[in-house]
Amino acid sequence: MAHFYADENFHRRVVEYLRHFGHDVLTVQEAGQQGGDDVQVLAFATGLGRAVLTFNRRHFARLHLQMPAHAGIVVCTRDDPLVLAQRIDQTVAGYPQLTNQLIRVNKPP
Repeated sequence: MAHFYADENFHRRVVEYLRHFGHDVLTVQEAGQQGGDDVQVLAFATGLGRAVLTFNRRHFARLHLQMPAHAGIVVCTRDDPLVLAQRIDQTVAGYPQLTNQLIRVNKPP
């Protein structure tokens, strides 16, 4: 089970499916942190020990290089919510820990 922090634009249905799969997911909205920039999202998630879930691939990949000490970043391409949640679940299962990892979960071509 992973501890995730879903950024403001992450699909709510994906969050619900991940919770159903046993993951602990907190959203920006639930944390009352709306309106923060990507640096704030990453810092807040890191402080909570949660990996960020985001569709903002380019910015968070850059942040990973600038701030490599974090609780994890999972960058995703948009897909059907259930299919994406399954892909995230399967992908993170292959990592013993998410700390300091940039994990790409892409829709197959």
